[in-house]
Amino acid sequence: MVADADAERLPIHWTDTENVAWKAPLHDKGHSSPVIRDGKIWLTTATSDGKQQFVIAIDEQTGKILHDKLLFENEEVEELGGAVGFNNYAAPSCVLGPGAVYVHFGSYGTAKLDAETAEVIWERRDLPCQHFRGPGSSPVLHDNKLVLTFDGVDQQYTTALDAETGETIWRTDRSTDYEDLGDDGKPLRDGDLRKAYCTPAIVQVGDQTQILSVGARAMQSYDLETGKELWTLRHNSYNAGIRPLWVPEKKLAIINTGSRGAQLVAVRLDESTRGDVTDSHVEWVRERGNPRFAKPIEHDGLIFQVTDNGVLSCIDVNTGEELWKKRISGDYLASPILAGDRLYFFNQSGLGTVVKAQREPEIIATNDVPEMATSACPAVSNGAIYVRGKEYLFKIQKR
Repeated sequence: MVADADAERLPIHWTDTENVAWKAPLHDKGHSSPVIRDGKIWLTTATSDGKQQFVIAIDEQTGKILHDKLLFENEEVEELGGAVGFNNYAAPSCVLGPGAVYVHFGSYGTAKLDAETAEVIWERRDLPCQHFRGPGSSPVLHDNKLVLTFDGVDQQYTTALDAETGETIWRTDRSTDYEDLGDDGKPLRDGDLRKAYCTPAIVQVGDQTQILSVGARAMQSYDLETGKELWTLRHNSYNAGIRPLWVPEKKLAIINTGSRGAQLVAVRLDESTRGDVTDSHVEWVRERGNPRFAKPIEHDGLIFQVTDNGVLSCIDVNTGEELWKKRISGDYLASPILAGDRLYFFNQSGLGTVVKAQREPEIIATNDVPEMATSACPAVSNGAIYVRGKEYLFKIQKR
């Protein structure tokens, strides 16, 4: 959610020149989202073959490239396989802390950089995972712990690193029964049914901080301090890639279970949520019409979400009832942003659609700029929207 002061300043209309403050050139490929702190925008990119992986810093005011640093070189790289076209080797987004940038490329490498100089403070290249279709989960920083998620075909686990030193604090393997073993006792399809790409959510329940992590066939919640599994929810989907939505005033965690045919599940989350909660704490389930990639947003008791092929729906957070749906053109990987009572959606052909976040459908504006075709979530800072196109990072700002 965008701060009110920023929301009021965001433009509704733009073209390739109107309300565009600057565009900064990008090289190679990536769909990590831009993240912003202390006047710098950080994102990652990688060569198409994954053998070189970079971090880039851009000046927020001018669009000048401040750092373009080769971080990791890889002699051996797993092919993306069926993920070609919607995944690449620079998918996880950076996370920022005081004076620090944490950069993550899955099992290829994780590093902490000095935010001023981009010098490496520490790095880890010993966190194993056979991603099979490329890494996707972004790191999460909380209470001086860097939480990383690995859901590969060979192993599936969550680990917390000390943000200062990079040392492992804990590692917890998933307890999921994937129910995918063949007659030979080995996982079917080389373990591909165990894959997931989900970035976890950090939520506060009473005096306990929990990590909500969705994987294939189940999700788990872990205690941030110890990594102990607190509760689990079983489901029937695979390839989970959408971060859980936490609605604290309703005590509901909204879970998207995975790929095509995924469910949207509302789980009651309080001090009684422990163990297997599949049959005890589910408030409602939406069976159809849910996205694979774009995260839902909650506003004023309403959930808004857009499917991959551009079907926007509005859902009552209390009941899961669909209040309306409307098609907005194009294909969507990027999650929307909420600014005041407006929702901004950006698709893979460069269409930016602005919609009222309300109980009746109302499209405010459509802005068609092919260069802004994106698969990365946009960012907002100081009254501007930052959109990562295929070749440029754009700053959209009232002029």
